[in-house]
Amino acid sequence: MPEDKDRAYSSPSNAILGRKMPYSMPAEQALLGSILIDPDVFNDITGKVSETDFYLEEHRQIFLAMRELFLASKDIDATLLVDRLVTLGVYDKSGGIDYIQNLAMKVPTSVNAGDYANIVREKSLLRAVIEACGEISDVAMEEQEPVQHVLDMAESKISAIAQGHANKNFDKIADVIQDVYGTLDLLKNAPEQVAGVKIGFEGLDRTLAGIGKSDLVLIGARPGMGKTSFALNIASNVAQATGKAVAIFSLEMSSEQLVTRMLSSEALIDSYKFRTGELDSDDWIGLAEAASRLAKCNILIDDTTGETVTSMKAKLRRVNNLGMIVIDYLQLMTSDRKIDNRVQEVGDISRNLKIMAKELGAPVLCCAQLSRGPEGRTDKKPMLSDLRDSGAIEQDADSVMFLYRSEYYDTSGEVDGQDASVAEVIIAKNRHGSTGSVKVGWNGRFTKFVSLADNKTPGA
Repeated sequence: MPEDKDRAYSSPSNAILGRKMPYSMPAEQALLGSILIDPDVFNDITGKVSETDFYLEEHRQIFLAMRELFLASKDIDATLLVDRLVTLGVYDKSGGIDYIQNLAMKVPTSVNAGDYANIVREKSLLRAVIEACGEISDVAMEEQEPVQHVLDMAESKISAIAQGHANKNFDKIADVIQDVYGTLDLLKNAPEQVAGVKIGFEGLDRTLAGIGKSDLVLIGARPGMGKTSFALNIASNVAQATGKAVAIFSLEMSSEQLVTRMLSSEALIDSYKFRTGELDSDDWIGLAEAASRLAKCNILIDDTTGETVTSMKAKLRRVNNLGMIVIDYLQLMTSDRKIDNRVQEVGDISRNLKIMAKELGAPVLCCAQLSRGPEGRTDKKPMLSDLRDSGAIEQDADSVMFLYRSEYYDTSGEVDGQDASVAEVIIAKNRHGSTGSVKVGWNGRFTKFVSLADNKTPGA
């Protein structure tokens, strides 16, 4: 059993630099004592601390046993707790009761449990930093990996710790259940904090139920269908609705060209007027209002050509409150590795984009070029097999949407009297829900897609 005085405990990290690792015996004991006094403390510390944050193995086991009793809706008293710890083999039949009772006497009240949890977590993060530095040092000393990969690994590990996503061996199901309880509570009382990202198109949002925070979403289309405009419309919608940062990587167009399109869509000014400069007084007024709205958004644009996933991640890790990443477009990216086969290279890029979305906790919306397959078919609507260069793109993506406008091949229509056509967004893959087709309006003069009032979700 642990004692109050400092002593060396068996831990893999003890050997690092031959020093004792950071931890706080009083904070660990006080937190456990607070739970004994008031088991509802678990509701307050959900997401703040887990058993792996405790330095002492005995404290980890005590915390696990407490949580097991709590999830089973049983009282957490010294007798039941010791009985459970004896069953787990932590204590023998004659031991443990004195230490457990002593924990309850360490704190007079549970009111400061959150503060104790913060201390335990902070010490855990310090240990994580020390261990990460040891791993980085080992990889660098071996000189087997490219320098850029070593730097990316180092930045990734430190960034993960800073964001609270430090690598751990496994997630215990009890930890995840506790997180689920917390998510359900948020869904009931503050759904906007956990709901998927809404892209601003009513029919699509109903079908997709929002985009997950670690999703890779592909927008595929033939050239000229408007995939760049669609992605920019979504970026503008998300930035204005959430107040979060939206990072746009434009590998085909310059920043100025991109912003010109966004202003045309936002101000509803004919894109031809932007190219010729023939703006009348009303246009200038509309432009000023649109520019003011967009300028308030935290939209970040990078028009570097030939970007790699590694260079994107390096820039994105420095962005605070990241809400979405938009890439235009996939086939213009290059791999971090030298791969002669283009299909394998694109597959490597798509896998790393999915990993990036998961690491950064922000959805990646990536445009993708389609092959000429639709051109040779009677039904020219795109399908998953039309994704150009790699079938791995389909596998890695959480959602795949295709843009299709029949008037691109045949006739044109009118929406709201604005010389607009009806476009289809074909949801060909949706890992979190249904697939189908959703109609949106397309106004080429303003490079703008709009929701249609009479839209219905598939099967409705």
